[in-house]
Amino acid sequence: MKIQLYTDLCKLLDIDYPIIQAGMAGKITSPELVAAVSNAGALGMLGAAYMTPDQLDQAIRDVRKLTDKPFGVNLFFFEPSKEKGNITEMQKYLNSFRQELHIPLQGEDDVDYIDQQDALLEVVFDHRVPVLGATFGIPSVETLQKVKMLGIRTTMMVTTVREAVLAENAGIDILIAQGGEAGGHRGTLEVKKGSHGALIGTMALVPQVVDHTTVPVVAAGGIMDGRGLVASLALGAQGVQLGTRFLLAKEAETHPVYREQLIKATEEDTVITTMFSGRPARGIGNYFIEKTEQQSPDPLPYPWQNQVTQDIRQAAAKQNDSRFMSLWAGQGLRLAVKEERAEDIIIGIIEQAKRMIG
Repeated sequence: MKIQLYTDLCKLLDIDYPIIQAGMAGKITSPELVAAVSNAGALGMLGAAYMTPDQLDQAIRDVRKLTDKPFGVNLFFFEPSKEKGNITEMQKYLNSFRQELHIPLQGEDDVDYIDQQDALLEVVFDHRVPVLGATFGIPSVETLQKVKMLGIRTTMMVTTVREAVLAENAGIDILIAQGGEAGGHRGTLEVKKGSHGALIGTMALVPQVVDHTTVPVVAAGGIMDGRGLVASLALGAQGVQLGTRFLLAKEAETHPVYREQLIKATEEDTVITTMFSGRPARGIGNYFIEKTEQQSPDPLPYPWQNQVTQDIRQAAAKQNDSRFMSLWAGQGLRLAVKEERAEDIIIGIIEQAKRMIG
């Protein structure tokens, strides 16, 4: 089999190289990072799930000032849980961490969540962003009809063949097959209580998804270099999605302490936890995870657990205290040990892949 680096994914997204930068929620995927990735011939993605509509509007404008290449916006699609769980008990437990950080203690009345998913979507529609990424759920029929009318391509994270088939049948254009090695939140559609979601390895998941679907499949999870790209293409994928590798990009707004932990950590240091957000996510183990996994009440459903830990994570970042930060990362940590420009990351991956395939 002759492996080609210009794949159907490249044609569909109008990009030069079959690489997607993961749309990691938070401030990490800055407009500068997204534009740099797109300018280098791959697809940059804004992680917009925690933005306000105004923030997303400005971020898209900023990206477009820096590039005329295609880019995407990744959003979370989910129904907020109506059952909040025992917030009083959880807040009482978390107050011990707040005392360590010297921040105000919290109670049940201090928790709020404003659902802005529809408003964020409208911003994507208004700007006709080239690519819409979906995590946690399948966009509604109405949403998918509108994106097709606007000419917007869609991607969606899947962790099993069943999820992949559901996504394709719904009309998703590109499937991101997320292996258990991947950093950050698991894209599993339905996470059972006490479960970490589907954790099928990338090498096992990708060919099975390829065999049971007809749209382009992108491999994600543990892929950090040209070897991972070539291996993914050999398994039938049309490209790869990388998140952890871009955390050390110079254009990324990754916290300095977070960067230090990424460089120091190894493949043995990541764990999957639900204690930060209520949904399973892989990150570098730390004091907060260790203590909460041992002693905490059951985590609240998403997004309520995410809301009650927010002040702790924010205070820790301000105090440069990695013990309480959510340090999302995948298992390929030894393969990303220095800070580089996003363009150099992509060039390095492609050059290594070209040497391998001849």
